[in-house]
Amino acid sequence: MRFRTWDYVALALVILGAVNWGFIGLFRFDLIAAIFGGVEAIVSRIIYTLVALAGLYCLSFFGRQHDHSHVRTEHPIR
Repeated sequence: MRFRTWDYVALALVILGAVNWGFIGLFRFDLIAAIFGGVEAIVSRIIYTLVALAGLYCLSFFGRQHDHSHVRTEHPIR
């Protein structure tokens, strides 16, 4: 599977969302809301929406064909 730029952006957003949910679950602290002015702030809502869309996009990773052309095959020892 070859990653494209959008794949990395989406993966970074999903990781950001996962870290934020970890903070919420462990510490009752919403990092995104704290940085961008609260849950109702427009910037926070945009980031939450981008994280959700990135998560949906990352589902496409499961349906992609695997490209193994970069993997070198070893000959068995005889």
